[in-house]
Amino acid sequence: MTAKIEKTDDEWRAQLSDLAYRVTRKHATERAFTHDDFPKGPGTFHCVCCGAPLFDAATKFDSGTGWPSFWQPMTPEAVGETEDRSWFMRRTEVHCAACDAHLGHVFPDGPAPTGLRYCINGVALTKTAG
Repeated sequence: MTAKIEKTDDEWRAQLSDLAYRVTRKHATERAFTHDDFPKGPGTFHCVCCGAPLFDAATKFDSGTGWPSFWQPMTPEAVGETEDRSWFMRRTEVHCAACDAHLGHVFPDGPAPTGLRYCINGVALTKTAG
């Protein structure tokens, strides 16, 4: 296992846009339908904070929720999960395993073959063609 990527709060602030900082480092959520402009086609979605590969574009689907959705991460080790009890709900938070950036949540209402919906803040991702 590789070492965790750790930076000070000031280093993260300097690297990220204000919205990306609030979402990935402070667990905020971007407004729905604000990131439908990702390039279409094959590629890999990476963590905006550390560049770790998180999701293959082939696993992206339109969930109708307004956030990028995937039915599985690149590898099981790419993301971590923690229980989130904020907003009087019980959800499973998803974070980058390499740098602990908050990505979004995973829900058990996705398509086959996994039945999962990784509902991810678009501002937490970058995409490379591939």
